Amino acid sequence: APAPAAAPAPAPAAAPKAAPAGAETVKAPMPGKILSVAVKAGDAVKAGDILCVLEAMKMANEIYAPHDATVKDVIVAANATVQAGDDLIVLG
Repeated sequence: APAPAAAPAPAPAAAPKAAPAGAETVKAPMPGKILSVAVKAGDAVKAGDILCVLEAMKMANEIYAPHDATVKDVIVAANATVQAGDDLIVLG
C-alpha cells in the first residue's frame, strides 16, 4: 500500500519590513497586536503625538512620538502582531 502523503508544511509568517539602515525607528516596547495606526508616511508629528495603539495583555497602549519629526515610513498595519523590539514607525 502506498505511504500516506505528508501534510504540507505551513507557510512561514510574513516577516515585518525592516527599517532602512541608519534610520531612527520607534520600536514596540512589548509584544502585542497593533489596534490602529494614526500616522502615514510624510506626516509631521510633534513630541507626544500618538503614532499607533498597541494592545498588550488586554490593555491599549498608546505609542507616542519621542520628539518632533517627519514620518518616513509606517512599517506596521492595524491587526499586525509584533514582538518586543520590532520596528513600528520610521522617523526622520
